[in-house]
Amino acid sequence: MRILITGSSYAPEETGIAPYTTGFAEHLVERGHDVTVITGMPSYPQWQVYPEYRGALRILERRHGVIVRRIRGYVPRRQSTWQRGLFEASFLLGGLTSARMPRPDVVLGVVPALGGGVLASLAGQHFERPYGLIFQDVTAPAAAQSGVASGGRAVGVIRAVEGWTARGASAIGIIAEGFRPYLRSLGVDSTRIRRVRNWMHIEEPQLGRAAVRSQLGWPEDAIVCLHAGNMGAKQGLGNIIECARLAVESDPRHLFVLMGDGNQRPQLVDLAERYQLQNVRFLPIQPAERFSAVLAAADLLLVNQRASVVNMSLPSKLTSYFSCGRPVVAAVAPESETATEIRSSDTGVLVPPDRPELLLQAVRDLAADPVRQKCLAVAGQRYAQTVLSAEQALHGLETLVETAVASPTGREPVSTR
Repeated sequence: MRILITGSSYAPEETGIAPYTTGFAEHLVERGHDVTVITGMPSYPQWQVYPEYRGALRILERRHGVIVRRIRGYVPRRQSTWQRGLFEASFLLGGLTSARMPRPDVVLGVVPALGGGVLASLAGQHFERPYGLIFQDVTAPAAAQSGVASGGRAVGVIRAVEGWTARGASAIGIIAEGFRPYLRSLGVDSTRIRRVRNWMHIEEPQLGRAAVRSQLGWPEDAIVCLHAGNMGAKQGLGNIIECARLAVESDPRHLFVLMGDGNQRPQLVDLAERYQLQNVRFLPIQPAERFSAVLAAADLLLVNQRASVVNMSLPSKLTSYFSCGRPVVAAVAPESETATEIRSSDTGVLVPPDRPELLLQAVRDLAADPVRQKCLAVAGQRYAQTVLSAEQALHGLETLVETAVASPTGREPVSTR
């Protein structure tokens, strides 16, 4: 089967959505399919094009059997509604001019970016072939909830485009059940929506805890509370900085580590320096072969989101957190998809968002309870192995593609009455 995948994130990006799109594309090749991916130049989460890709308008690669067509688009260093719009529009326009290829049997769009879904829809119409969508986030709720400047003003337009794209899809995969009501409200036939999952994809740690902590300069007796991943508006990581500020005098052994990158990182560094916080450290994104070892060297793993973040996303970092054998402390809205996942898997402690004093108390309590730490860590690893295995997740995605191929119609909106 000839398969076209459209989406703005792909390897060599190692965080966010890229590992899952990449892993699925390579899996399809291993299964004997001919796979082409239309994607952007790698830039996440720094929101800067990687040095080795700068200056090129188009690049054609073959990575592990996958044909990768890269297009150069606008990459915003700061996030605002109009800048995000330029990013989406430039990816869509570039993708349309890169779709000159043999006719695929099916098209698969990965959302976000919204442009990945729109491009899949237009390519499906152009080639007269069915298309499916994988929703890693839902973009209209993201615009309303993520805290990006002026995001709320664009919700109506984004919702209309997202609805048009989703209603035409022959099959839709969602990584969180909370996406389902939103898509049904857009007029999507519920029989076309199926749950798919991301999977644990990090390597086994190659270095022991003591060695990693020594290399990073973490005191052996420190209680390391680590956040890994994107540092954007929706993460609201100022809450962790405030928590660290409260911990300076009362809990000197607590060390708060923010590992990753994103458009909010400079402001977070400035805030920590303004408070003169010696208990806050920043680490760059770690290479894949070292990432799991750094997670495992921490004592507690943190998830933080703005109070407004409810049904827009399910953090991809959770698959890595669960698999590395460390308990999770999540400062998130109780009705959020993150809270639902942690409650159902019994893998961590939930704290109200934007309450640094409650976050600190939760960290204190869990750090003082090694038995509970062990129980949560074991539950996380069990959940990763039984629910988030690559074999199960990839089988579910293959089934989604087969469903799309077998159901070529579906461009008429379905009434929700």
